[in-house]
Amino acid sequence: MKWMVFPPLLASLLLGGCAAPVVIGLGGAAAGVMVASDRRTAGVMLDDERIEMNTLDLVTRDPTLRDNSHINATCYNGQLLLTGEIPDQRSSELLAERAARLPRVRLVKNELAVGPVTDSATRTRDTATTSRVKSRLLAELGAGLAHHIKVVTENGTVYLMGLLSRDEATQAVAVARRTAGVQRIVKVFEYTP
Repeated sequence: MKWMVFPPLLASLLLGGCAAPVVIGLGGAAAGVMVASDRRTAGVMLDDERIEMNTLDLVTRDPTLRDNSHINATCYNGQLLLTGEIPDQRSSELLAERAARLPRVRLVKNELAVGPVTDSATRTRDTATTSRVKSRLLAELGAGLAHHIKVVTENGTVYLMGLLSRDEATQAVAVARRTAGVQRIVKVFEYTP
């Protein structure tokens, strides 16, 4: 399915700072409408996407990292989370330093593990764990709150990101703890008043 944001709507959202883009799904004869609300502005959401892409570009430009690592970059409101496996501590530190200098990065949370790259079975389990956590957040906290939480799983560790109140974050952590496959939880929340 391809996604499209109507240009006039996108322009009004970017200029107006509104955080509720309307995204239209186009697939064959069927079309669906999804209204996405977010606590970040449309501009910040685009910045976060650029930060993720630029970080992964840093990885692909370095043959040692490209060929010997498994690195994920996840950004939410300018907070960049680095997860995966990297061959040595110095490479981990250098990547985090380079990523911190990218435009709009406010904070880098370096959770890269030094060691061999995880196998496909581990990554498949991690994907399933992420899906279970997201499903439980949706079922137990509702779409309104669940939509504001980004979930990343790496080797059984679940990272929770988002702009949340402390009470909302506590609820999200409690739900994630009760989810099968979660071995550890790392909070990468930014707290709202």
